[in-house]
Amino acid sequence: MRTGNLPWLRPLAGLAVGAFFFVPLYLGIINTFKEPDQIRTRPLALPQPFTLRNITTLLSRPDNLYWASVTNSILVTGLSIIVLTILSATLGHYLARTSSLWGRLLMLLLLCGLMIPPQVILAPVTYVLRAVGLMSTLPGLVLFNVGYYVPFGVFVFTGFMRSVPVDLEEAAAIDGATRGQIFWRIVFPLLRPATASVLIFLGVWIWNDFIDPLIILGPSQGTTITTGIFRSVGVWRTDYGTIFSLMFMGTIPVLAFYLFLQKHFVKGLTGGATKG
Repeated sequence: MRTGNLPWLRPLAGLAVGAFFFVPLYLGIINTFKEPDQIRTRPLALPQPFTLRNITTLLSRPDNLYWASVTNSILVTGLSIIVLTILSATLGHYLARTSSLWGRLLMLLLLCGLMIPPQVILAPVTYVLRAVGLMSTLPGLVLFNVGYYVPFGVFVFTGFMRSVPVDLEEAAAIDGATRGQIFWRIVFPLLRPATASVLIFLGVWIWNDFIDPLIILGPSQGTTITTGIFRSVGVWRTDYGTIFSLMFMGTIPVLAFYLFLQKHFVKGLTGGATKG
């Protein structure tokens, strides 16, 4: 159906889609600043009166639920994306500059890894981590994240790498630079948009992950933001004030991280789309 005769159709459709995604955000924000009784009885109403008690109660809990959860999430997410960026950038550089059969087979294998949901391989991964003594540990969770998400990072870096002129590397090699110096001093600084895209995507995915830290860390070996929210749901009683305040406070770090890198985000995704 053509929309030329219906100029109001596109704005209306955009408004409907925007409202669909805004409703959960609206509920999460307004219920953070309500009394627990109001959350149960009037979840859609604005907070009356406005209160910070849910947040102050969360921050002063005796079990340090928020502080432990956010610390573990920052450690797991930070270490994972740093290692993933280094591995993905170096491997993406190799695959973008090689035309060997081995390189093509490796790229095909990595692309196959993008098609497998993490829940499918979670059970075998637990056996491997238990065999090497990393089950129920933060390094084990970081290792799982690196192993699963590296294909996505390589895919983004390889596409963007093809837009970087090879002449720059050849000129540096003539001047006596080693392969490591060429990559880290010349190539990698040019990959800033792709790096920002990888950091944002993988950072948000790992930060919001629930089932993997729940299984790998276990119920007694530490929590992340998502598993901390799960712990707030009791069998006989649910503290909605803690749940909404934990969701709100847990969103702030990753939102600030996205805003810091967002100016490079779109450029990193479209880089290499028309070259290579």
